[in-house]
Amino acid sequence: MNWTQLTDPLNQIALSAFVAAIPIFFIFWALAIQKMKGYKASLLTVFIAILFAVILYGMPVNLALLSTLHGALYGLFPICWIIIGAVFLYNITVQSGQFEVIKNFMASITPDRRLQGLLIAFSFGAFLEGATGFGAPIAISAAMLVGLGFNPLYAAGICLIANTAPVAFGAVGTPIIMASQVSDIPEMAISQMVGRTLPILSVIIPFYLVILMAGYKKSIEVLPAIIVSGVSFAFFQWFSSNYLGPMLPDVIAGLASIISLMVLLKYWKPKTLWRFSEEPQQTIDTELKYTTGQVVRAWSPFIIMTVMVIAWGLAPVKAALNSMGIIKFAIPGLQDAILKADGSPLVIKPFEFNYLSTPGTALLIAAIISLPFIGLSFKSGAKVYLATLNQLKFPIITIASVVGFAFIANNSGMSNTMAMALASTGVLFPFFSPMLGWLGVFLTGSDTSANALFCKLQYTSAETLGIDPVVTVSANASGGVTGKMISPQSIAIGSAAVGLVGKESDLLRFTVKHSFIMLFVICILTILQAYVITWIIPTYEMMLAATAAASDISKGFMYLLILALVIVTIALVVYVLNRNRSKEEVQTVYSKVE
Repeated sequence: MNWTQLTDPLNQIALSAFVAAIPIFFIFWALAIQKMKGYKASLLTVFIAILFAVILYGMPVNLALLSTLHGALYGLFPICWIIIGAVFLYNITVQSGQFEVIKNFMASITPDRRLQGLLIAFSFGAFLEGATGFGAPIAISAAMLVGLGFNPLYAAGICLIANTAPVAFGAVGTPIIMASQVSDIPEMAISQMVGRTLPILSVIIPFYLVILMAGYKKSIEVLPAIIVSGVSFAFFQWFSSNYLGPMLPDVIAGLASIISLMVLLKYWKPKTLWRFSEEPQQTIDTELKYTTGQVVRAWSPFIIMTVMVIAWGLAPVKAALNSMGIIKFAIPGLQDAILKADGSPLVIKPFEFNYLSTPGTALLIAAIISLPFIGLSFKSGAKVYLATLNQLKFPIITIASVVGFAFIANNSGMSNTMAMALASTGVLFPFFSPMLGWLGVFLTGSDTSANALFCKLQYTSAETLGIDPVVTVSANASGGVTGKMISPQSIAIGSAAVGLVGKESDLLRFTVKHSFIMLFVICILTILQAYVITWIIPTYEMMLAATAAASDISKGFMYLLILALVIVTIALVVYVLNRNRSKEEVQTVYSKVE
């Protein structure tokens, strides 16, 4: 028996939309006002959404529960699987002590506070956002800056603002992957659209940060560094998002920005050395004490991760891995059970458990391969993995719940109701579109969760108005990044990292104005993309089930063989560099004994 969606259950679209939005109002109230934990707020939101779907929209209870289950499964796999792999890889570098090498290496490059802010808050923070996401970049970068002698408020504030540029591609592209899962627009199309918007912010932010720290005149003194930092990041963010996909823009752009700035500083130095007038005591040693071999060894897990994620993003490699293992199944009782308001069936994709070709598996394998490189046993690695699961247990519940809410809202018709109301803003809707993403990130602290909440709504609203949906779906991700710096979770992380617990309001006041300024820039860019510079919109086809050709599969296995050779080469480089160092240490000890 089929059930037909309702679009306007109260026969007054504005009132119906208001009621349909109550679960969203609730999560806002729970997080922002009641300061409820994210997983509790998310679970209660799902419960309220199910009640509204059943009572107000007349959705059968079994369909409501199955829709929520379907969404929760997508939240767990591939989204949470990717996050677990990324955080695990980061955690093994910390556990092995290699992350201390990376931190001290970064701190040793320059003593100028303006340049340290660019290097650590912007470039290194973006790299960390791409590798781990979920607050780690803010906490690590801000703590490093305080250790170097930064004013704590400025350290946290500029790290929050700098984190704007990379958030949409954070945690190996998780927000874009989520937007694709919810809207059915291909990941590559969303990646390309976001990658044609955010690089404009990426060029501006370095200059913005240095002005906040030192003022306009002192910023001009380091203008070459600002230009090199921002332009190199923006170029590689654009290139990788448009040609490689959503998983590596932050990692590649962050590394490119770091390397570009290091090369510049080898041949150019500012005329004056700038520091804060009153600085806390420096606690991080800025004298470089590491050899090239030690530095390469410390970075090796991230190098391997980058190579593997690039390989996993290639279509032939996906085809080869899927030929060895993939499970597809429809949710029993849900397939073909829901009709749209016009009587046509609602297409519900089967759940794909592509356990080999998902990026999360690439991250896990990269971390396992890296264990011997960084001096950890596999037993220690297993302990770190279990600790990572424990660390992420509440974020996992939150993400599964939020995606479950997104699916019940879509399948019940609640999203369509809100979309029709939003479509009443007419030609102005693209201007307001990024504000939904901003609101979602402010509420949840996560661009991934914001995309789960609103991307289907963005898609439906754009389609109603005749606008290309990729513009508004991408605007949700791009607008969301500007809300990260003022979300309660981010403020709490930043405050804790620099010892400002209890002074969160000071940090919020520091960042809130900049959040609105950057949001306005994204709103203007989005309405221009929708109506004026439409040539910027990528050409794409909606996601369809694809059949892999045999030639693609054989090519994929060849690529995997090349990948194995590349990893062996990296291993040999690390071994040789560190073996030479070991010989030097032995000779030094021997000469001292003599």
